[in-house]
Amino acid sequence: MTRASTTAAQGLISTAPVFAALGDPARLRIVARLCDAGPLSIALLTQGANISRQAVTKHLHALSDAGLVRNERSGRENVWRLEPRGLAQAQQYLDQISAQWDQALARLSAFVERDES
Repeated sequence: MTRASTTAAQGLISTAPVFAALGDPARLRIVARLCDAGPLSIALLTQGANISRQAVTKHLHALSDAGLVRNERSGRENVWRLEPRGLAQAQQYLDQISAQWDQALARLSAFVERDES
């Protein structure tokens, strides 16, 4: 295994929970809503969402376990906010994969061009 593939494998392992959490449409909508509106309580997250408070709570805990959101107590309510570090780690991994693909395509292009001459 090359160093690049070892690093990529480590990146995948560390970001797998993020991608798994975002793979659920309801969780993805919650993250998008927190991105758009900023910190929100569960009551505000359920408004107009066609999903119960219990379901939102379950999804928020899954997102929290993946490092994507965190909560703070504000009076009697928990306010949930996006944790950008989790998304940044996933973005880093995707950037790394993208760079590897760019390198592979450049090698293929060089090979094809060399073979045509």
